[in-house]
Amino acid sequence: MKKTTEYLTLEAFEEASEKVKEVAVETKLIHSDFFSNQTGNIVYLKPENMQRTGAYKIRGAYYRISKLSDKERSRGVITASAGNHAQGVAFAAKAYGCKAVIVMPTTTPLIKVNRTKDLGAEVILYGDVYDDACSKALSLASEKGYTFVHPFDDLGVATGQGSIAMEIFKELPLVDYILVPVGGGGLATGISTLAKLLHPNVKVIGVEPEGAACLTESLKAGEVKTLASASTIADGTAVKTPGKTIFPYLQKNLDRVITVPDSDLVIAFLDMVENHKIVVENSGLLTVAALKQLKCKNKKVVSILSGGNMDVITMSSVVQQGLIARDRIFTVSVLLPDKPGELERVAGTIARENGNVIKLEHNQFVNTNRSAAVELQITMEAFGTEHKEQILASLDKNGYQPRQVRAVL
Repeated sequence: MKKTTEYLTLEAFEEASEKVKEVAVETKLIHSDFFSNQTGNIVYLKPENMQRTGAYKIRGAYYRISKLSDKERSRGVITASAGNHAQGVAFAAKAYGCKAVIVMPTTTPLIKVNRTKDLGAEVILYGDVYDDACSKALSLASEKGYTFVHPFDDLGVATGQGSIAMEIFKELPLVDYILVPVGGGGLATGISTLAKLLHPNVKVIGVEPEGAACLTESLKAGEVKTLASASTIADGTAVKTPGKTIFPYLQKNLDRVITVPDSDLVIAFLDMVENHKIVVENSGLLTVAALKQLKCKNKKVVSILSGGNMDVITMSSVVQQGLIARDRIFTVSVLLPDKPGELERVAGTIARENGNVIKLEHNQFVNTNRSAAVELQITMEAFGTEHKEQILASLDKNGYQPRQVRAVL
C-alpha cells in the first residue's frame, strides 16, 4: 500500500482506516432505546470503551507509529500520558517491535502504570500533572533521539482517530449528529474533518467538561487559550490548553461545543450501567450527558463513548453519588424521645411506605434533656424522588418532622 505524506486528507483517512484494522476492534454501533426515548432522537452509541486497551487511543497511536521510518522506530518513541494514550502508544510500539518510553505523572493510579508496563513500555514517573510529565518527555526526546508522539496535537494521530468516523458512516450513512468528547481536541479533529469531507451536512458537536472547557474559551477568543486550572471528574479530558496545531481544523469543522457539569456525568454513569450494562469512564460519558442539550428531535445521533478505563474506587464513588442525585438514596434526621419502642415506631413508618433502611446513626447528646429528644439519622433506599417524598410525608404525618441532610455512605 502506498503511504501518504499528508495528513487529514481523504486519502490519509482511507489509509488510516485500513491500517488500524490490523489492531483495532471495529466497535459496532449500539442502538439505545433508553436514550432515544429520553431525548426524542434516534440515539446510537459508538462503544470505544470496548476497544483494545479500553479506549480509542490505540487508533491514532498505531497509525502514527506506522508512518515512522525504520530508522525512527529503531530509536524508539516517547510520550506523556496518565492513562489511555500511554497504553495506546505502548501497544502500538510493541506491535512494531520498537522501544516505548512513557512519562506518567507521579499521581497516576498504580493499575494504569502496571497496565502500561505490561505492554512492554518503560515507565518514568515524573511531576504531579500532565504538563510536568510532558516537559520531561520532550526533554528526553531531545536528549535520546526518541520520536515524541503527542496525545492529541499531532495531525497523524488525529488522522488515525478519524477511522472512528469512517466506521460510523459505513454503518449509519444517514447519521445527522455525531457527538465527540473533547480534551485536547485530537479525536474531535479527526472525526469532524473526515465528516465534513464525506458528508458536509452532518453536524459534529464537541463536548467538554465545564471544569476544563479550554476549547470553548479558545473558540470564543479566536485563538488558543490556556485555562488557569482544569478541575473535573472527567480526568481523561482535564486539559488546560487545546492543541495549537489542530486548532484551525476544530475552528473550521466543529459545528458547536457543549459543556457538561460533573453532576450530569454522575447521572450518565448510572444510566449507562443500569440500562446498557456497560462501564464507561467519565470522559467517555460526556457525549451521553450532552444528549439532553440537543435542540432537535427525530434525528439520528451517534454518541462516541471514548473509553472505559475506570478504577473500581472511582466507580464505587460515582455509583453512590448517582444514587443520591436520583433520590434513590437519601438521609433524614428526626428527633424522638429516648425511650423504648421509639426506634421500632420510626422503622415501622418507613416500612409501611416500602422504604429500605440501610444505615442508622443515633446521637443521644443532641439535647441536654435526653427524654425530650435524641437525634436519629436514617439513610434509606427509595425508588426515586416521588417515593422519597412519600416517605418524608409519612414521617411528618407521624410527628417526626424529618429534616433531609446530606447523605454519606
